[in-house]
Order: sequence, then structure tokens, then C-alpha cells
Amino acid sequence: MILRQFLHSDPVGISYLFGCGGKATGAVVDPVGDIQPYLRAADNAGMQIHFVIDTHVHADHLSRSRMLAEQTGASLLMPAQHRVQFDFRPLSDGDAVRVGSVKISALRTPGHTAESTCYLLDDACLFTGDTLFLAAVGRPDLHANEEEARDRARSLFQSLGRLRKLSPHLLVLPGHASEPVSFDGVPLTATLEAVFARLNERLLSEDSSVTRLLAHLPPAPPNYLQVVELNERGTLAGVDVTELEAGANRCAVG
Repeated sequence: MILRQFLHSDPVGISYLFGCGGKATGAVVDPVGDIQPYLRAADNAGMQIHFVIDTHVHADHLSRSRMLAEQTGASLLMPAQHRVQFDFRPLSDGDAVRVGSVKISALRTPGHTAESTCYLLDDACLFTGDTLFLAAVGRPDLHANEEEARDRARSLFQSLGRLRKLSPHLLVLPGHASEPVSFDGVPLTATLEAVFARLNERLLSEDSSVTRLLAHLPPAPPNYLQVVELNERGTLAGVDVTELEAGANRCAVG
């Protein structure tokens, strides 16, 4: 199996291409920015992109999933929800999809957003989107009032508890870096055991975790309300993406 990680600095984000070579089936998870690097990487690997997968409706950058799916003729897979206004194949908790010789399974993990979903790849890797980073978790307050943010923080604590029960040897593949990235060619990943060891003191109880999380929220990403609206509509026509996606990513809470 081929698995490639794409680190992006403008806009900030991490995407993935996985599958098998030899003109076999491949998939892209959470595409960010220009879609040409995914097309070139798949072609160089002898892979055809048959699936494009989103972990949630993003608030910090404009999703390129629909664009990439239309360009390649791939199926667009997203967590089951009623937020977006375009066609996609919904994935509910426990749903599984074969991607060539490997399988990806959906694990519903609400908290960062109501529909946030992690994807387990063949009991080897876990695409965590904005739910779980390598030294932080996803913020629960974007596009939410104070009460909704608290409810989502409680959901996030429960979702993290679910992930914590998975194999400790799984490699966590996050949707963002929770700290500056050196772009040194070393994959940005860690075992699930190592990630939760870093977070252990922040997850001792639901009440303390929720209180700490809400007390350490960073400023909201710039333009996030417009970014969410565009991602729900699924169109970038006439949009200055550079202006909208400018600024640091702020979806992680340490």
C-alpha cells in the first residue's frame, strides 16, 4: 500500500493520498489547496483516484474535495449530515469502503463539529481530521453559541474516549499540525498511545476537560463564517481563495 502525506503552509492543512499502485484504486483525504499535486502523485504511483473523502465540513480552509472529485470522476464521500448543498455519498458510523486491497471504516467522533468522523485504515492508521492532533484536540466552538460549544466539548471528550479504546499502535494521521512544522520530509504522525500520553492530564475527567478546553480557546480563524458557508455550498466560483484562507490555522486547542 502507498500512503503519502501532503503538508500545506498556505492554507495550513494536511492531506493524504493512499491506495495501491499498478493502476489500482486510490483515495484522497481532506484535500487542501491546488489539486494538481494529488493528480501528479497518483499518476506517478500508477494509481487512479476513485474516492475523495472529507472528515467534516471545514471552517479554516476551503475544501477542494468536490473539485477533485469532479476532475477525476471519483466518488465524493463525506460524513452523513444535512449541512452541504451538493450530492455526496454519506458515511455513517461503522460504514466501510474498500479502496483497492484495503478498507477504510468510519468512526463518528462528534465534537469539533457535529458530523466529524475519523477513518480507520486497515487497523493500521487513523485519519483523525480536526478531532485529534498530535499534541492537541479540535476546538468545539466554531459556528456554535456558548451552550452549543459546551455540549460539543462534552461530545468531544466522549469521542476521544472512544478513540482511546482502539489499538495503541495505530498511527494517528491528523488534519492539521498543532504546532509549527519543519517541512523536513519526515511524516507528521505518532502512535495513538503516544498522542494520548501527551494529552493524559487534560482528559482525566469530563468536567475538568470541558472546563479547560473552553478556557483555552484561541481566537477564531479569520473569515471562518464565510469559509463555512462556501464549503456548505460547495462552490468557489468568483472567490478570492488567497484572501479567505490567509492567516494561521486555529482549530487546535492544546
